[in-house]
Amino acid sequence: MEEKDPSCNPLDPLYHVDCDTHNTHGGDENGGNIPPPPPGYIPPATISAEDMNSFDLVRATQYGMLNRVTELIEAGYDVNRMDHENVSLLHWAAINNRTEIVNYFMSKGAIVDLFGGHLNSTPLHWATRQGHLQMVVQLMSYGADPSLRDGEGCSCIHLSAQFGHTAIVAYLIAKGQDVDMLDKTGMTPLMWAAHRVFGYDPARLLLTFGASVNKQDKLNGNTSLHWACLSGNHIVIKLMLSKGGDIHAANLRGDTPLDIAIKMSNGDLVKKLRDMQAAAQAAKQSLLGRLAANKDFRKKVAYVFPFFVIFIIGFIPELSASWAFKALLFMPCFILANLVMRWFFDESLAHVIPIAIYFATKFWMSVTWFYYIAPYIQSPMFHVIFMLDLTLLSYNFYKAWQTDPGYLKSNREDKIKTILELAESQTLRLEQFCSTCLIRKPIRSKHCSVCNRCVAKFDHHCPWVDNCVGANNHHYFIGFLFFLSVLLSLGIYGVVQFWGAECEIDFYEDGLTGSIYKMLKVSPWVFWINLNTGFHLIWVSSLFVCQMYQISWLAMTTNERMNQGRYRHMHQFSHKAASSGECKDSKDSCESDCHCQNKNLKIVSPFNRGPVRNVVDLFGWRCCGLLRPLKVDWTSKFTLDTEPGSAFHGSSLHQNRENYQFV
Repeated sequence: MEEKDPSCNPLDPLYHVDCDTHNTHGGDENGGNIPPPPPGYIPPATISAEDMNSFDLVRATQYGMLNRVTELIEAGYDVNRMDHENVSLLHWAAINNRTEIVNYFMSKGAIVDLFGGHLNSTPLHWATRQGHLQMVVQLMSYGADPSLRDGEGCSCIHLSAQFGHTAIVAYLIAKGQDVDMLDKTGMTPLMWAAHRVFGYDPARLLLTFGASVNKQDKLNGNTSLHWACLSGNHIVIKLMLSKGGDIHAANLRGDTPLDIAIKMSNGDLVKKLRDMQAAAQAAKQSLLGRLAANKDFRKKVAYVFPFFVIFIIGFIPELSASWAFKALLFMPCFILANLVMRWFFDESLAHVIPIAIYFATKFWMSVTWFYYIAPYIQSPMFHVIFMLDLTLLSYNFYKAWQTDPGYLKSNREDKIKTILELAESQTLRLEQFCSTCLIRKPIRSKHCSVCNRCVAKFDHHCPWVDNCVGANNHHYFIGFLFFLSVLLSLGIYGVVQFWGAECEIDFYEDGLTGSIYKMLKVSPWVFWINLNTGFHLIWVSSLFVCQMYQISWLAMTTNERMNQGRYRHMHQFSHKAASSGECKDSKDSCESDCHCQNKNLKIVSPFNRGPVRNVVDLFGWRCCGLLRPLKVDWTSKFTLDTEPGSAFHGSSLHQNRENYQFV
């Protein structure tokens, strides 16, 4: 007969069913993944009063049964007594986020920094591993020390970084923890995040707070970039390189990040690091290499390049020479273009190319209008319309390009204050907090990965204006699309007039190929410019119609429409049919957290005031007081208005959730 642990006494308040099931309750806090429930586990909804009365002290603490816990503690048991696994009651309350029970234990003299468990860690360590920000805040309010090391030599900031609990990382730094704190082996939180977390957070947050990218650990001499290469963490590697990660740094074995990538057989990473090393080497050896390494020079090349490409493709066929000679002219131009693209273009210039193409297309189209088409336009009114539209287009483009779209600004003191306020009010969640800008995000805002800033009422980042489209410049962007569509349409109309005067085109007689031949024979340049004009008209007009539909009919931004599942304030729950006793809410309204099976999800914008008013609100039209646009400061609006009769109404953005974790 197998001998049982002497501590497994059914009459002992610390006895729990897992003594007979080989500790399957997951007492070891390793990991942070919640293990399966032990044999004999009873779902909370099915626990009867009789079951609760039979719970031992550990099980009652795990399930949050405050009355049963109080009953057993008041019977005279020491709140700091350790169970057979050397785990205290406060540990069990912390890992299961039982805030009321923690308050009760502390009132009974519980030691907040008591070490226990297989990893010899404190309740604060346990709560941190599980990602319970509420419990971390509560324990620290009772004096828990987050800088204490557990049996593995990690403090709480190391644990929160390696398990990806970004909100806890932010709170700990705001409470004064060193962003580059070293664990037993000399690893920083950034090293842990780079090695363990395959995502932007919390590495991005640590870098924003000034974490050292090139600091080396004591045991291996690895930098954060080494650790990211070991795990093939491409997302974090990109962050490290953008923040000045040293690709030449060698660890104690003499291995660089490239060497590690080769050992890990990571082909994509090897190619990327080798290209960076080659570029750095070339920058030291030649003038061309130095120019290619100069970001400002490369950006200027990217702006000028489309002007020459569009010109060459249209100009060479326009020459009065044989096609064989024209083909010969194309060859050096093609080689030169490839060399320029190879030396000066990379993914960092991707956002420059579209706006450069816009500038080039608009310039050569205007030249074509005045040089080729103007003589064939009989009505002076068309010239007036063209010039007026060109002026309005230039104005709206400039305003959409240069206007602050609604960037959210904050200094370090405000960021720390915001983190503390959100954490201590239990509203520090990543959907409402930017881990890069370290600010509370207003409703409808989003962090732009291109601009690397948060934008109020974010619509999208538009490469054609090289700027975000947000609260302050959305109406200019719509004006840009409208007047550009008109300009492109005028351009096509002018080309049609040109062809009508210069060549007789009969699609029935000549067919498509014959008609194209006649157009090319008259002027290859005009044909080429018209081809560009038609291409741009397709996407510009389509985008304009899509934008107006979203603005007027849906009252959504592009970001909200594409990510509508993420925004709870746009979720409207209703019953499919009337039911009795299935839901605590009415049949017309049901909360997202309700477990009623007879409900339906509908996406509805709470900002919709009707098609006309939505457009008026965007452009701010007044028209002698006949129109009254709604003015909203989207940089400081964090919640929906819930009062009856308010402009926007809907559910609160902050809704409490019961988070059960039985370990």
